[in-house]
Amino acid sequence: MLYAIISEDVANSLELRLTTRPAHIKRLQDLQNTGRLVLAGPHPAIDSDNPGAAGFTGSLIIAEFESLQDAQYWANADPYVAAQVYSKVTVKPFKKVFPQ
Repeated sequence: MLYAIISEDVANSLELRLTTRPAHIKRLQDLQNTGRLVLAGPHPAIDSDNPGAAGFTGSLIIAEFESLQDAQYWANADPYVAAQVYSKVTVKPFKKVFPQ
């Protein structure tokens, strides 16, 4: 089943985010390599693809896991969690309707 992993950044976490990004991206690449990643990306803090110093307010990942527990376990092990980039992580079942 698909799960949405919705994360919220702590304030002023851009430096931590950038430092930790390679480890975070590696885990996403692993999901993609196994065909389980639907989409992933950050939420810019301003209306721009490149928010610069404004940074990001969080992230969204939609991926396939065996269970909600597995998705939660994966989300909890994210390097952004360990580095305290994220203040909150919510994991929910997700039903893809479009595109078909």
